[in-house]
Amino acid sequence: MEETQALRERILTALMHIRCAPAGTESELHAQAAQALLDAGIAAEHEAVLGPRCRIDFLAGGVGIEIKKSRPQPAALRRQLARYAQCEAIEELIVVSPRGVNLPASIGGRRVTMLALERLWGVSLP
Repeated sequence: MEETQALRERILTALMHIRCAPAGTESELHAQAAQALLDAGIAAEHEAVLGPRCRIDFLAGGVGIEIKKSRPQPAALRRQLARYAQCEAIEELIVVSPRGVNLPASIGGRRVTMLALERLWGVSLP
């Protein structure tokens, strides 16, 4: 558990540096996340299959990472995360999106962290 918490912190630190273009695609955000994890020395499987009809964007150790390009619909996202939380491979979940939504601190007994990228960027002045 402690090892997973330390990994979560390393993942969050790596992903906090992503800067996605407003008109960019989700696949571009996936590529940036993959590069950020690689640069941080974090081994992560892209499009990891957790079970039948259950695939998460990235799996690093026991930490599942779900990427959303636009603001996710909270109810649908909670259902998706609940499916992931039922999988043995998942110990914690991180959702990465330019714009965040309110999520519970845990779903299915798994810790959930929302990383809203726009909140990290601050105001950009010329």
